Amino acid sequence: MSSAATILALATIALWSFLAYLGASLNNVPPFLLAGIALCISGLIGAIRIRQWRVPLKTLIMGVAGIFGYNCLYFIALQNAPAVEASLINYLWPLLIVVLSPLFLSGYTLKPHHLIGSVAGLAGAALIVTGGRFTLDMANMPGYIFAAIAAVTWASYSLLTKRVPPFSTAAVGSFTMISGILALGVHFTFETAYTPTGRDWMFLVLLGAGPLGGAFFTWDAAMKKGDPRIIGSLSYLTPLTSTLVLVALGGHEFKWVTGIAMTLIVAGAVIGSLDMIRPSVDSRQLTVDSCK
Repeated sequence: MSSAATILALATIALWSFLAYLGASLNNVPPFLLAGIALCISGLIGAIRIRQWRVPLKTLIMGVAGIFGYNCLYFIALQNAPAVEASLINYLWPLLIVVLSPLFLSGYTLKPHHLIGSVAGLAGAALIVTGGRFTLDMANMPGYIFAAIAAVTWASYSLLTKRVPPFSTAAVGSFTMISGILALGVHFTFETAYTPTGRDWMFLVLLGAGPLGGAFFTWDAAMKKGDPRIIGSLSYLTPLTSTLVLVALGGHEFKWVTGIAMTLIVAGAVIGSLDMIRPSVDSRQLTVDSCK
């Protein structure tokens, strides 16, 4: 995988690291209003290159279904299941990106280290999200199902960006703008009206420029340039770095479980990225094919 793809993937992870902190700072804002405003801000940022927003209708539908569909499904999951369990099930998406790569993309095969790295990362994510305590209540099954569908949606969208006809990363701005408008429509239809305060707007702008904005652009570029099997393994760094941000900025306690989870996630990222550290014949061939 190219160094540019690695940098873009790590940049995305860095931006997503602030999602939990900013989201916690905006816990008084209705979720669809929060997502709607942040995604529209993202769209406004992308409008700088609005001439590159023109894409085939199928690509536009894919983008909106991926971004709005994922957020919508995840919010519904949180409304129908405890946040810990819903979040853990949602974190299946990095593993799904790795596992589904051969199904969506030709030329990609799974090797033992890809699966081992992803499973280790999932185990580490599970420890961080649950704190070592995890129970499934069948009464919350609808929420679990929505969280699982959300994970499949994000993994599918991420892989499909490599399969559809090539389009400019700037076009992601159209995906986020339409998704933001749809989210606002859901808010005004179903949620209680709320007027953001000046403090809320400060965090909303940061959210729209970062975790729910700029991150979608860097993620798109990383997926197009890189190996989804490696990026999927690296993505498990997100819950770890998110926890570290909460410890540093949010006053959360660093627990022993976090240390064990850190070891698992870092080990998983290294194992899953062995092709990047020691390129295999398949990886070199993929690079050659992508240059043709």
